[in-house]
Parts: sequence; structure tokens; C-alpha cells
Amino acid sequence: MGTQFLADTNVVIDLVLGRLPAAGAAWLDAQLAAQRVAISVITRIELLGKLVPDAESNFLKNFVQSVVVLPLDEPVVAQTIALRQQHRVKLPDALIAATALAHGLPLLTRNVGDFRALPNLAVINPHDAGQVPG
Repeated sequence: MGTQFLADTNVVIDLVLGRLPAAGAAWLDAQLAAQRVAISVITRIELLGKLVPDAESNFLKNFVQSVVVLPLDEPVVAQTIALRQQHRVKLPDALIAATALAHGLPLLTRNVGDFRALPNLAVINPHDAGQVPG
């Protein structure tokens, strides 16, 4: 089936630390097992650039190696520029949103408010059972 979702950094961290509700964690685990989840190169940098205990660091490295990492290519750069010109959005959020938009993927994030104003971006919050696809 291929990649169907782009995970924001906070979703990965919440999964690793057991902060997702059971329904959201089970759904996300199923998507990961089916290899339907990708991350942006920005999320890779944010995850692996954190100073964390060795056990968490090893898990994050394994996680990053197990998913598709979408690059910062020209379509993503162009979309990021457009988002920054048209909306007040921080650069990391703009890059992640642009990656989702450029690849036609819904964004999995806890920070729905950071992305709500961006047109054409579908956002799913795994913390909200009502938003998790069936």
C-alpha cells in the first residue's frame, strides 16, 4: 500500500514514551507495522539530535531506520517558502507541513493548532480517538 501518513516529531516521541492513549498507540503501531508511516528529514534531525538516555536513543535510531524518511527536495522547499510567505508558521513546522503537502499525506500530530490554519493540510491527532481512522 505504501506510505499513507507523515508523523510529526511529537507523535513519535509520545509513542516512544508511552504517552499515546491505548487506541491511538494501537492504531499507530498497526500503521507502522504495515509500513504506512513516513517522517520528514526534519523529524529525523529533531529525533536524533535530542540528548536522551542510551535506551531511548537506540529506540529512536531503530525507529528512524525502520521508516521512510522523506527528503528536503525542491517541491518541499517551494511549498515551505509558500507557507512561510502566506502564514505565520515556524520554520520546522513549515518544513514538516510542506513535506506532507508535497507528498499528499495527512500529518499525524498532537499539535493540531500549529497546523490548523494551513490550507489543504489534513491533520490527524492520535491523542483524539475520534480522529484516528477506523
